[in-house]
Amino acid sequence: MLKRIFGLETEYGLLVHQDRPDHSPTWFAHQIRDHVFHVQRQGVLDLHHRGHDEPPGNGGFLTNAGRIYLDMGHLEYASPECHSLTDLVASDRAGDTILQRAVHDLGLGDQVSLIRNNVDHETDATFGSHENYLVTRRFPFSRRGLAPLVTFLVTRQIFTGSGRVGAASPQDAWIQMDRLIVPRAALGHRSQSAQLPFQISQRADHIVNDFFEWVQQNRAIVNTRDEPLADPNQYRRIHLLLGDSNMAEYATALKLGTTGLVLQLIEEGKGPRDLDLDEPVEALQEISQDQDREWILRLQSGKRISAIDIQEQFLAAAKMHCTGQDDETDWVLEQWEAVLQDLRGDYGCLVGRVDWASKLWLLENFREAEKLEWSDPMLKSLDLEYHNLNSEKGLYYGLLQEGRVPRLTTDKAVELAMEHPPRNTRAFGRGELVKHLLTCGPPAEPEAARKEERLFPSYVINWSIFQLRGLEPFPMPDPFKSYAQEVRSHLVRP
Repeated sequence: MLKRIFGLETEYGLLVHQDRPDHSPTWFAHQIRDHVFHVQRQGVLDLHHRGHDEPPGNGGFLTNAGRIYLDMGHLEYASPECHSLTDLVASDRAGDTILQRAVHDLGLGDQVSLIRNNVDHETDATFGSHENYLVTRRFPFSRRGLAPLVTFLVTRQIFTGSGRVGAASPQDAWIQMDRLIVPRAALGHRSQSAQLPFQISQRADHIVNDFFEWVQQNRAIVNTRDEPLADPNQYRRIHLLLGDSNMAEYATALKLGTTGLVLQLIEEGKGPRDLDLDEPVEALQEISQDQDREWILRLQSGKRISAIDIQEQFLAAAKMHCTGQDDETDWVLEQWEAVLQDLRGDYGCLVGRVDWASKLWLLENFREAEKLEWSDPMLKSLDLEYHNLNSEKGLYYGLLQEGRVPRLTTDKAVELAMEHPPRNTRAFGRGELVKHLLTCGPPAEPEAARKEERLFPSYVINWSIFQLRGLEPFPMPDPFKSYAQEVRSHLVRP
């Protein structure tokens, strides 16, 4: 899409199918990671510390220029930088396939399941699906400038949510008030009920701030850390962690595509006005938990308006200012309008395109057939099975095989994206580097190396720079540039 770089980071749940397992989920996660890098040789592991919780060997870059690593014991896949929704969906699916094939090759398919979701029903833990959008430094990154984005993000869950049975327990959290950080409970904010049968979002219960820098325990609608992973004088990276992990390719593309267009509207000063929410965090949870799916919200002006009406105002602005700029934009606008129209009717017409609707349809059919109450634990098990990456077991894949799910990519495109990065971003150059290291091996340590040279690892790879022993650092500050030829020339220097 126009002037946009996208990226997705997906944390996976790992379900062990044993009452008294011999190994923890983290142990299995290590086996899967090691198989990808040591046996399948699909990438190179880090040789340096990336942070206090990422020691050498914790993860590494793949030939497709994405990353697989462990985060808090969870397997996580970060897609390469993508300049189109087509590449993003294919690269995102490639991560699922790489990890699921490792499970199969290790013979662990009967012991564990990889679950692409965001909640653990037993422990109330949540794990993330993080979105990344490149914007310019001119983007109005302030509370006032970001207010339209907050309103959009709170309401987009009506077509991006993955749905869940029940609700999380009240979250202990601290929020920032001016220069003070205070307990949220001290401000009298109400907590949600844990007795809900179903809600449309998995992450909504775990979001406790509108803006915050930290990513754990104080998860925010907009994360405010400034880590561009690009030239900091030109770019900023909008990092979002409020969204659900989507199984439907359609939902993934629509989530990233609509958000990209809203960011463009804000950059160009063309966004709809007077839609600031009275209490964004409460509104986020109220929408998710509304059993009647009316989704009525209160604005700061005192006006009450539905989430669908709000989305239609953003759509109208995008149609006015963005129509015709490229084919993907026009697809997003067309599908955005279609899904909002369908949300005004029977949710059943959204099956296959919107994850929460697909899941609710499956659960309601099962409940009716088996005469179950929402409190039956079987429904939580089916909730998880919707997200199972094993195509022979996952309920989403059952819908796909029945022809109920539209595809935005193909199996062949996913296969290509498992090994090859997009060719129109700097991911292409990084992929060339990883393939070079796999083919030629890391640089050897010179016999006469000084002590400080021996302490330096043979290679260091980061998103925007890399260095091989004996060569100068190679910065890649522009995510829109492939750097492929420059990387190849750099690697053959004497």
